[in-house]
Amino acid sequence: MLLQTSPTRRSPVATPRAAAAQDGPLAEGREFIWSDADFARIKSLIYKKAGISLHDGKHAMVYSRVSRRLRETGHDSFKAYLDWLEQHDGSEWQEFINALTTNLTAFFREQHHFGILAELMAAARSQPWRIWCSAASTGEEPYSIAMTAQEALGASGSFQIVNSDIDTQVLATAQRGVYKVDGVKGLSPERLQRFFMRGKGSNAGLMRVKPELQKHMSFQTVNLIHDLPFREPFDVVFCRNVMIYFDAATQRQVL
Repeated sequence: MLLQTSPTRRSPVATPRAAAAQDGPLAEGREFIWSDADFARIKSLIYKKAGISLHDGKHAMVYSRVSRRLRETGHDSFKAYLDWLEQHDGSEWQEFINALTTNLTAFFREQHHFGILAELMAAARSQPWRIWCSAASTGEEPYSIAMTAQEALGASGSFQIVNSDIDTQVLATAQRGVYKVDGVKGLSPERLQRFFMRGKGSNAGLMRVKPELQKHMSFQTVNLIHDLPFREPFDVVFCRNVMIYFDAATQRQVL
């Protein structure tokens, strides 16, 4: 079943404004020269690497996110950074991808999907369940699935949730399972008490997912446009709020 809906620092190097004449004016307040050619090149690279389709309205977002990579790597122009990136196969490619993913998520976002899952699982409590959350982001969706499964199946229920994302940074957050109190305020007091531990002392203001829930979870980096690493089938696949970032051809490829 598929559930789907239509996220060592170097000092920045300033670029002289006078140099902007080559590719067009430097927008007020911008640190680096930014041109349509830079955007087109980034758009092509992220599409090839991750299948993400960027439309022309994303100029400001792309500039903001990728300019951080220029500062981190000590480059003074997008051209220099992209030239360097394409000449290497190192870890910066992952940082480039991480910078351009979108990770808007929340616990029990679009709650009706979890109601459907609960009904399915409650009707087959005795079977072991294997679920894939294909765009885990920072973990709110995976743990919402896990809470739903635990409630539907009971303490003796058997389920495994495989969680993946192309963004390694958000996936690490998901695996830690630690959230600010504000991030879990939409959960009921009963769920907070059952599934979370409240931080104390230096961890005050934080909530950690209990080990009893985390034991059902595994995490791995997966690029949906590549061959998938799974051999065993899944009973349920969550592929929500991810297809909207692909064009029609990539959507067909992923499905």
